[in-house]
Amino acid sequence: MRSSSRAVGLALGFAADWYFADPRRGHPVAGFGRVADGLRRALYADSRPAGAAYTGLLVGGSAALGIAAERAAARRPVAGAALTAAATWTVLGGTSLRREAAAIGDSLGAGDLAAARDRLPHLCGRDPRGLDADQIARAVVESVAENTSDAVVAPLLWGAVAGIPGLLAYRAANTLDAMVGYRNTKYRNFGWASARLDDALNWLPARFTGAVTVAAAPAVGGNPLHTLRVLRRDGASHPSPNAGRCEASAAGALGVRLGGTNTYGKVVEHRPVMGAGRAPRVADIQRAAVLSGTVGAAAAVAAAWLAGVGGLRRR
Repeated sequence: MRSSSRAVGLALGFAADWYFADPRRGHPVAGFGRVADGLRRALYADSRPAGAAYTGLLVGGSAALGIAAERAAARRPVAGAALTAAATWTVLGGTSLRREAAAIGDSLGAGDLAAARDRLPHLCGRDPRGLDADQIARAVVESVAENTSDAVVAPLLWGAVAGIPGLLAYRAANTLDAMVGYRNTKYRNFGWASARLDDALNWLPARFTGAVTVAAAPAVGGNPLHTLRVLRRDGASHPSPNAGRCEASAAGALGVRLGGTNTYGKVVEHRPVMGAGRAPRVADIQRAAVLSGTVGAAAAVAAAWLAGVGGLRRR
């Protein structure tokens, strides 16, 4: 596929997500999730080899579908750009992420704590029961920061490097991590391969997200030097090898303090504090969404440029 087709397709797909968000019905990722759930029931065993086979089949199958699509459009640049745009739109989730955050922020702003609690599970796996408005605000800000990388930056970068196969394989791996990548009794072994693959695929995008967030800090009234200091000091303190870079840089840019005690069902986790500012407030949800959109737009530009340059070097 020509480099210009890939670059144009990534840009068009990003624009489609920006203006239209995810399709409300018949989303391909939801369809993938149903297939993955059926295969999970068929292949599940409390072992790493079973989980590795499960992950390999689904991620490899997604990559193979992308390869077939690129080969079909190899001599037709317009078709190649259209297929890349469709795949990019399918795998991105930046606008839906910001809209979910805004909906929770609107409920909190209206004083409807119950509605905000009901909606929080749409955004993250945290138990909303007993959370007050500021605690929900922190959960939203942290989720927006982390998912800016997962839902926008990482798929764009993998699309730039590996085209449609990269887009589909990344989204498959990230979806499987969300489904089985837990450290509980049931999935500690079966979900190990999915979780480790997702960590590997997000290693560079998460650090790119942190760096771009440093540059984008002025968009929300932040200071790039302060943001960089927080990123360097706190980015590695998170239990995830990747999420900490995203959350620490967001904390620095927004001038807030993230981390603390989180409850996931019956599991209570004490996360290290990132940033040295005040606790997040409801108004910070909108600021986090603006920061996320700015970082995502910068990533789209970078991905389109990388796709073009990479294609020229392959000629």
